[in-house]
Amino acid sequence: MKLHEALNIDLNEINREIENFVTRDKDVPKKSQLAQSVLELVASGGKRLRPLMVIVGSRFGRKPSGRRALQLSAAAEFIHAASLIHDDIIDDAELRRGGPALHTKTGILSAVHIGNYMSARVIELLSKHTGDKNRYVHDLSSVATAQLCLGEYQQMEHAYDYDITMEQYLEKSRNKTALLMATCLRVGALSSESTEEVANLLYTFGEALGMSFQIQDDLLDFTQSTEILGKPAGSDLRHGQVTLPVLYALQDSELAADIRKIGSDSSDAEVMHVLSLINRSDALARAEEISQDYLEQAAGIVEQLSAYPAHTDLETLLQYFAGRDR
Repeated sequence: MKLHEALNIDLNEINREIENFVTRDKDVPKKSQLAQSVLELVASGGKRLRPLMVIVGSRFGRKPSGRRALQLSAAAEFIHAASLIHDDIIDDAELRRGGPALHTKTGILSAVHIGNYMSARVIELLSKHTGDKNRYVHDLSSVATAQLCLGEYQQMEHAYDYDITMEQYLEKSRNKTALLMATCLRVGALSSESTEEVANLLYTFGEALGMSFQIQDDLLDFTQSTEILGKPAGSDLRHGQVTLPVLYALQDSELAADIRKIGSDSSDAEVMHVLSLINRSDALARAEEISQDYLEQAAGIVEQLSAYPAHTDLETLLQYFAGRDR
């Protein structure tokens, strides 16, 4: 059973709402490259994790979740999709979800503008609902304009930086991945008038899931094939992303010497050699332990929210993240 089915959420409703962001923008011609590119990006797939988390969060409120939660869920996916466009450009990635990345079809300049439009469109729509009653809406636009950009910049700034600290890695992962997931749950809850206490617990739950998710993503770069990943295996290593497995491998002086030789001009053979060395070390197992620690933190939050019927949805999310791609 797919995640949205297990959560009893209609994915088609979310997809239509996402498409409305573009089709109802009177300033964007329906057949323009901008409109067609965004609609194609939306249709390319994805599990819609972030929209699903908004809807789950809305089930913890004192009023039924309705259209507002649906709009916020679409906004969350729009923010995420825009960040992927920029990610692929920064990483010089040619593939996304098994197909050509947007910038390989439109050119880098057009892709940058499309990503910028998507971020700006979300802020425009969310700004119409800010105010004392809906002040939580600012959380999503804040993530769109600041934290995600900061995470992307930190990733770019630390390319091939083999002296990056654990604290810097965790901060980058938090900004790039975890904060949006955390915000989705919190915003969803507040949109249905949950208490601040519950919303904050959901935020903590989402942040823990997001950190585990990012570490698992780091591990997949070493353990999965190009066909499964939808992008070249070892892509992070090739592009100088010093992820958690690499950080742990660098603590082995013999491995560190080979890892530090990897740069932007390294050959495929050199990258694959280092990939193999890290795979044979204990670095992956140590990174997996940290991922599990975050999942255990999330499980503790589920227990604190056990009085709410929707806590079973949190258990479903937890099980999904725990079993992801294993």
